Amino acid sequence: MIGLNDDGSTATAGGPKPSRMRKLAAGVFAETGALCDALNLEHRPEQEQMACFVAGSLHRDEPLLFEAGTGVGKSLAYLIPGLIHAVDQGRQLIVSTHTISLQEQIEQKDLPICRRVFKSSPNLARYADFRSTVLVGKANYLCPTRLGHALADRASLFADADYEELQRIAGWADTTTTGLRHELKPPPRPEVWDAVNADSSACSRKHCDDTKCHYQRARVRLRTAQVIIVNHALLFALINAGGAQAHGATTDVRGVLFPDDFLVLDEAHTVPDVATDNFGLSLSSYGLDRALKYLFNPRTKRGLFRKHGGAAAQQLVFDALEASQQFFGFLATRLLEQRAIVRVRETGVAEPMLDGPLGALHRLLGALADKLEDGRERDELLEQQQRIKGLQAGLTEWLTLGDKGHVYWVERGGRKQTIVTLRSAPIDVAPELRKHLFGCRTSVVCTSATLAMGASIEPFARRIGADTAEAVAVKSPFDFERNMRVFVATDVPLPSPQEAKLALETLADYIRFCTAKVRGGSLVLFTSYTDMRAVAAELEPGWRAAGRPFLIQGADLSRTELAHQMRTLGNAVLFGTDSFWTGVDVPGAALSQVIITRLPFDPPTHPITEAKCERIRDAGGNPFNELTLPDALIKFRQGVGRLIRNKTDRGTVTILDSRVLAKTYGREFLGSLPTEGYERMDRSDRERIFRPFP
Repeated sequence: MIGLNDDGSTATAGGPKPSRMRKLAAGVFAETGALCDALNLEHRPEQEQMACFVAGSLHRDEPLLFEAGTGVGKSLAYLIPGLIHAVDQGRQLIVSTHTISLQEQIEQKDLPICRRVFKSSPNLARYADFRSTVLVGKANYLCPTRLGHALADRASLFADADYEELQRIAGWADTTTTGLRHELKPPPRPEVWDAVNADSSACSRKHCDDTKCHYQRARVRLRTAQVIIVNHALLFALINAGGAQAHGATTDVRGVLFPDDFLVLDEAHTVPDVATDNFGLSLSSYGLDRALKYLFNPRTKRGLFRKHGGAAAQQLVFDALEASQQFFGFLATRLLEQRAIVRVRETGVAEPMLDGPLGALHRLLGALADKLEDGRERDELLEQQQRIKGLQAGLTEWLTLGDKGHVYWVERGGRKQTIVTLRSAPIDVAPELRKHLFGCRTSVVCTSATLAMGASIEPFARRIGADTAEAVAVKSPFDFERNMRVFVATDVPLPSPQEAKLALETLADYIRFCTAKVRGGSLVLFTSYTDMRAVAAELEPGWRAAGRPFLIQGADLSRTELAHQMRTLGNAVLFGTDSFWTGVDVPGAALSQVIITRLPFDPPTHPITEAKCERIRDAGGNPFNELTLPDALIKFRQGVGRLIRNKTDRGTVTILDSRVLAKTYGREFLGSLPTEGYERMDRSDRERIFRPFP
C-alpha cells in the first residue's frame, strides 16, 4: 500500500508513517491555532515562521541555522514540530543546550506546555503521550552494584576516612530515587565516588538489574524516549566515543548520537568553543594521580593491587607516581613559572619519562586479567588497562605534537594553582563538525538569539562547517525602543598598561554611581577576573554597609545558584565574567541594568586564538576582522541580551568602554544594539544625563 506525505510525495507500506508535521505545526502556531486558542498565548509571527522553517528542515533531513531574537519563543518552535516528527517517524529528537537553566526550562516548563497543546486538539491528541528524558554522563550516576562491591572490598580499597565517606554514600543510596551525584550534599569526594559511579564496565546490563541500578534504569528510559535533552559538552563527548556509529549494526548509520536521530542545538553560538574544547586533549597531573592511586595508594596502602598483583604491582604504581611527579614538576618549573598558560610549538619539551612506567602497568594489568575467569574482576582489570593505555597515548601525542591540525599548550590551574594540565585543540573545528554533525545525513537545527556576525550568519556557518545550511534570522518581537535605554560613558580611559590604575578607579566610580541610581538589580559584566576582583574590593564594603546585596562569580555559589539568588533578592548587584555574558535569565526588576565594563575581546595570547590568527594571516586574511571582532560582537549581543527577557521587562544598558565611540569598529557594536538611540555621558554631566526607568 502507498500513502501520501503532507507534501504529496509517496510513503510505502512498512516504512515510516506519513508525516503530518508541517501541516500540524503550521496549525499550532497560526493566529487561530492551539497555542493562541487553547493556551491563551499571544500569536508571534516570528515563532510561526521559525516553526515552519524547522518543520521543513526536519522533513528534508537538512541543516538549518535560525537566529531567533529574544522573545520569539524558539523552544516551542522547535519542540512541537520535532515531537510530531519523532512520534510519526519513530525517530528520536535530541535537544542539546549549553546551560543547565535552559535544560531545566525545557524539561520543567516547555515540554509540559507541548503536552497541553497536544491534549487541546483531537488532531494532536496522539502526540500528548510522548516520552522524554534528560541524559547526563555515566559518572554522574550511583551504581548500586559497584557500591555493594566497594562495601564488600572496603578493607582493600579504602582507608578509614574514605570508608566513612563510603558509608555516607551508602546511607544516601537508601533514599535517592535518581542516584544523581548533584543530589548528595556535600558532594562526594572524587576518590570514593570513582569506586561507586556507573562509569565502569562493572555497571552493565550483564551485572546490573535495571529495576535497581539508576544508570541502567536511565538507559531503559533513553531507549524509549522520543525527546532526549542533553548538554553540548556531553553531546561532543558522546560523539567522540563513536556517536550513532557506536550504536549501529553497521558503520554507515544515519544519525548523530543514536541511529536515525535528529538534532536541535539551542544556544548554538557556544558550539564552536565547546566543540573545540571537546575534540582536543586534556590530561592533568591530578587526573593521572587519581588513576594511579585507584590501582594502589602508597599512603593508605589501599587500591585494586591490594587484592591483585601483590608487592611487585604496587611497586610499579609507586614508580609511575614518582615519574609523574618528576614529569609534571619539570613542566611547572621550566614553562609555568612566569605564566599560567604556555603554548608548546616544538617536540622534545620534556623527556617521555612516564612512557616506561605506564607501559609496564599496561602489560601487568593485561597479564593479571588473563589469569582470571570471565567476570566482574577481570572486566575491572581490563578497563583499568585501557585507562592506562589512553593516558599513555595522550602523553605521547602531546609530547610529539601528534596532530598537525591541533595547537598544543600546557596550563596551570586548580585552587592552589598546582595542577598541571596538558592541552590540545583543533585550530579549525569546522571539519570535525562537518563530519560529526552535518555529515550524518540527518537534520541538524542550530538556533540562538545571536548567530549573525554583523548582519550575516555566513561567517558562523563557515566556522561550524555548515556552509550549505539554510540560514534565516528573525528579530525579537519586544519593543526595545520603548523599554531599553542605553548610556555610554565617554571619559573612561582606554585600556592600556599606563592607564590601568586610573581606568579601574573610573570603572569603580561609574559602577557605584549607576547601581545607586537603579532601584532594581544590576548585572556587571567584566572581561577580566583581576579587574572584577579589584573593583569588588573597592565597592563591596560600601554596599555591605548600606545593606545592598552583593554577589560575585568565583565565590561559594555556582552560576545557577547566583542567578537564583539575584532573582530572589530583587535588587542585588552581581559581578560576573566570561560565562555570565550568556545564558543568565533573570526577568523583571531583579535585573534592571546591565553594565558592560569592557568590550568582550578575547585575549589574543591564548594558544587557540593565537593559532587561529596565525592560520588566517597565512591565508592572507585579517585576524581582527575575521575572528576577534566577530567573536566580540556575538558576546556583546549576548551580554546586552541579558536585560530584556520578557514583554514587560525594561531597563538600562550602561557601556563603560569608550572604544565604542573612539574606534572605527565601535560602530559595529552600537549597530548591534536592539535599539537605535543611545546617550553619551561623562562624570561632569552624568547626574543630568543618566535617567534610568523609575
